[in-house]
Amino acid sequence: MVYPKIPLAQSVIEIFRQQGIQHIVISPGSRNAPLTLGFTLQSYFTCYSIADERSAAFFALGLAQQLQKPVAVVCTSGSAVLNYYPAVAEAFYSQIPLIVVSADRPPSKIDIGDGQTIRQTNVLSQHTVFNANLTEMASVENDRLIYEAIEASMTQKGPVHLNVPFEEPLYERVPELTVTISSPPVKNKEVEVLESYVPFIEQWNKAQRKLVLVGVHTPHSIATELLQQLMRDPSVLVMTETTSNLHHPDCIDSIDTLITPFESSEKEAFQPDILLTFGGMVVSKRIKALLRNYAPQAHWHIDPLRAYDTYGCLTHHFKITPSQWLSMFLPQTQALRSSYRDTFLTLRDHRRQKAAEYLANIPFCDLKVFEKLLPQIPPHTHLQVSNSSAIRYAQLFSTDASVEVFCNRGTSGIDGSTSTAIGAAVASGVPTTLITGDISFLYDSNALWNAYIPKTFTLIVINNGGGGIFRILPGHEETPTFTTFFETSHCFTAQHLAAMYGLDYHSASSESTLETALETLFGERERPQLLEIFTPTQKNDHYLRTFFKSLV
Repeated sequence: MVYPKIPLAQSVIEIFRQQGIQHIVISPGSRNAPLTLGFTLQSYFTCYSIADERSAAFFALGLAQQLQKPVAVVCTSGSAVLNYYPAVAEAFYSQIPLIVVSADRPPSKIDIGDGQTIRQTNVLSQHTVFNANLTEMASVENDRLIYEAIEASMTQKGPVHLNVPFEEPLYERVPELTVTISSPPVKNKEVEVLESYVPFIEQWNKAQRKLVLVGVHTPHSIATELLQQLMRDPSVLVMTETTSNLHHPDCIDSIDTLITPFESSEKEAFQPDILLTFGGMVVSKRIKALLRNYAPQAHWHIDPLRAYDTYGCLTHHFKITPSQWLSMFLPQTQALRSSYRDTFLTLRDHRRQKAAEYLANIPFCDLKVFEKLLPQIPPHTHLQVSNSSAIRYAQLFSTDASVEVFCNRGTSGIDGSTSTAIGAAVASGVPTTLITGDISFLYDSNALWNAYIPKTFTLIVINNGGGGIFRILPGHEETPTFTTFFETSHCFTAQHLAAMYGLDYHSASSESTLETALETLFGERERPQLLEIFTPTQKNDHYLRTFFKSLV
């Protein structure tokens, strides 16, 4: 076995091994050489080399998203660690364990004009659950901080930051460990205080209108029987987003399609007595606005760690998993005679019919693309969706119940969707499709600059010539510089990038060419596939607006 000579690097590497931190994403550099040598020279670790730190951090985020355990990302000193920040913020709000290890120069070299130095201590602290600035010499205190960082990433489900100073020489090696690693701290067993559900059960059993709203949610974490038990109560209406990964015939799975055309009387009839939420961030701005204006008497959120007051009416936070809560709570509830669920399921069926009639008569556009595209995602595969327009269009159509859906909704940024999707595909080993917009794709094109893209990865780029989401927002017609400073109009295509990075390229610009491309896109292949779909820049917003008007 070979180790870096620097004792502090040995401590980091050995504790990571002991604690089961196996996946290490490394961006090449010099100051992090002791860590790079240590991780890559031990067969226990699975190491990935990704040059662009921003892409590397999102790739690691995708790995951790699928593995559901911490992944480390390692960089050199200076501005490198700052490029991790977008992924760190996403991991913080999406509750994904990520361990940032930034190499640094010793404190005496900071702010004296030395090259590649910045103030790295606590630089990510606003969006991490633990930060530690280690000292140069290996010590029991350093070991304790490393153990605490790993523990925090797992128990608090978020990113942590270890800042590790090294002095030159950096590349020397030794044949065996020269440090003695201290034992992990003894964990204090917390006494679980069982919460009394009696008053909540009484309130639930009296409420005629109970709305359950589910945002981003891990697949297969709630038993089908529990969902069916919840759905048997006619006073309960369940709304699920595409990212919820929950499916039932009586769920409202296209929220905006139902509520956008609401009249005042329908909004009043919809207003719940109790709003029950679980899962992560919710995409629909319309449901947020509706529930803020027609607030429930009570809002309960279920999550072991956090509860956001998204609707301005949060009354209780159940610090437990949704599956545990449903298992304990539902057997003690009683179904009520109520028209609440059936009223809106009937309206949903009406909306579906009107939507089908409208979609059958529109020309090729973004809306038509998603209508044709989503049913073609192969069963039992993964679907990653980028932010902005892509995830909003995806909410308007159903997906096969066997397709697991993911999206970076923590911060809702477009910056790392492709990198995340590739990391997730590597970790899961499941054929994965990413649907992304052109701006998101171009912004994260360095995601393709790595050697790990599986041949079963499919990248679908909707190219409408700019940031189409801004055409949906009110007021853009009055902005003379709209196409330059908001929409980011462009004439680029993905064809040359696909060739440069070794992806098979396909294109479509009509319904017939899209259907032809989809017939072969998901078949046997030797390389990853990229399908670029061109839609009309000037018309997409018109057909989307008219779609909602047609649903009445």
